[in-house]
Amino acid sequence: MPNFTPLMPGDPQKLAGLELLGKLGEGGQGVVYLAGTPMGARVAIKWLRHDQSDDEDSVERFLREAEVARRVAPFCTATMLSTGVEQGRPYIMSEYVEGRSLERIVRDDGPLTGGDLERLAIGTATALAAIHEADVVHRDFKPGNVIMGAGGPRVIDFGIARTLSPTTMTSSTQIGTPAYMSPEQIMGQGLGPATDLFSWAATMVFASCGRAPFGSDGTHAVMSRVLRNPPDLGSLDGRLRDLVGECLAKDPARRPTAKQVILRLLRNAGPDSDPLVEGAKQAAPHADRTRPSRKPILIGAGALIAAVAVVAGVAVVPGWLRKPTAPPQLVATSSKKATPAPAAPVKTALPGGAITLFEQPSDPVTLTAYEVDDQKNDDDVDYARQSLRGTFDKYPGNVESLVSPNGRYLAGRPYGYTSDGYDSILLTDRPAGSSFRIKTVRKPLDAALRSWSKDGSKILLNVNKKIKNDWVTVGFAIIDVPEGKVKVIDVADDSIRGSDFGWDGDEEGVVIVYGKDEGLRFFDASGRPTRDLPGVGPLASGTRDIFSPSGKTFVTDCPGGGNGDHCLWDAATGRQVRRFSSDCDKVLGWYDESRLYCWEQDNAVNDEVRVMGFDGKLTRRLLEVPDKLDVSPYFTATPASS
Repeated sequence: MPNFTPLMPGDPQKLAGLELLGKLGEGGQGVVYLAGTPMGARVAIKWLRHDQSDDEDSVERFLREAEVARRVAPFCTATMLSTGVEQGRPYIMSEYVEGRSLERIVRDDGPLTGGDLERLAIGTATALAAIHEADVVHRDFKPGNVIMGAGGPRVIDFGIARTLSPTTMTSSTQIGTPAYMSPEQIMGQGLGPATDLFSWAATMVFASCGRAPFGSDGTHAVMSRVLRNPPDLGSLDGRLRDLVGECLAKDPARRPTAKQVILRLLRNAGPDSDPLVEGAKQAAPHADRTRPSRKPILIGAGALIAAVAVVAGVAVVPGWLRKPTAPPQLVATSSKKATPAPAAPVKTALPGGAITLFEQPSDPVTLTAYEVDDQKNDDDVDYARQSLRGTFDKYPGNVESLVSPNGRYLAGRPYGYTSDGYDSILLTDRPAGSSFRIKTVRKPLDAALRSWSKDGSKILLNVNKKIKNDWVTVGFAIIDVPEGKVKVIDVADDSIRGSDFGWDGDEEGVVIVYGKDEGLRFFDASGRPTRDLPGVGPLASGTRDIFSPSGKTFVTDCPGGGNGDHCLWDAATGRQVRRFSSDCDKVLGWYDESRLYCWEQDNAVNDEVRVMGFDGKLTRRLLEVPDKLDVSPYFTATPASS
């Protein structure tokens, strides 16, 4: 039986430039169509209903679905591909997940039992754990929103989902499906992840017997039973019955979390295992979570190691901007003192740990993204800013996230490959509320985000290939953002395999470290080598921000120097123009034409990103991080200073 119905009179023949093949479904917000791409792939397109297109709240809620879905790890939902407007009505294009909904399977084939029911419970609980990890509450988890795909269950339809703020989310309206709504949702009270666990439990009851635990015979009657009556747990038995009963508690504080549910369902889970990570690995067998973000290894404790060295596996690769593990005696024996910071910076606590940002409106650079090493899950967690001076959101589905210099775009590199085997970059135009995905290179290659151009029109990627146990550089790629196109360049040069590409000073071409003597090799945009500057030494910050704002000067760790020795070079001639030392453990980039910013290991408690002059003196703080927390910050030059 087909999973879609034929188009009817009144349905469009094309949408978003694609031929429509049929209708997948229809709900309160919109109609979902199945479309075919010129390459033969299939996508789902949700189109806002005509009668809601003039209502600002409906349009905002509809577009929010794409933004919320984009935050969620792709293994547990249909990947959001793009958004746009057709005939004055917005649409959302997403991956088409082949399969029937849980509701239809139970109606057509009967209830689930045994291992099938338990696999459903574990798979959907894992999806909810990932959704909640992204600080999202679905609010409409039900059998019709669980698609039983070939790779496991996927949770769809984030149309009424919300992101969690520091305070508990509340709703003044009853939005959801009554038979699967929690008591607090019915009462319009505070909503959190526990709301989804109530809906999950009600869905498990339906899966076991074909009926909801509080019936479905009328909105008022169902809501009354949800608020007052004990649930009918249907055919459930054993530990799943006990868990479902706990999740259907009237008091949300008494319900277990999704992670706790998974731990109790897994028969052989060890006491220290993390159910979210294990569930993700099982639910996304094709997602290569060991692909590195191609960030060079940090400076070693005993001697300088080239910042462009690469090791295999994101699980053990520290960020190329990550604070270094400096030897204790570096701090103890240092004689330099930091000068007082300018008065009255704006102090902001950031999510992800005890991270403090210090900002002033006059700063020529601003923090726009950062990664926190989640040592428990053996992975990095991305945070990106909503604007150049806005708040930070969590993006656990991204390997990397970079904000454009004007704050307009967010470039995210999702975990895993697309269904047809491509690495990709998801670009979100914040003001327009639209997103689109650009496929870059086909598996087994990957393409890691390196840097935006200063004008925000291009993105540089590093193309990598895994050879034995090491990832090596085989070329670069440049995305033309206005055109939405990518150009991939192969570079046949064995001397650059352990390094990463970066923009050159005028961003007309790229540069990379080459050879054992650590010279700088320049290439034009077509991949042709143009000139070399030999023997300049390792690049402390990789190849991202080594050039000054004017492009006339670049900075390295001095060749043959010690930790904290910095060399400035003339970009045109390769002549050394200055050499100085500081308490900095790792230069990150240029603050302005005459100052740098760098990591300083302040004491045993906190590390700091500080501004540094060419006299080696450290001035004001930009960022403060606990010594035990691994953070990789990404600062962006503000448009006024570029």
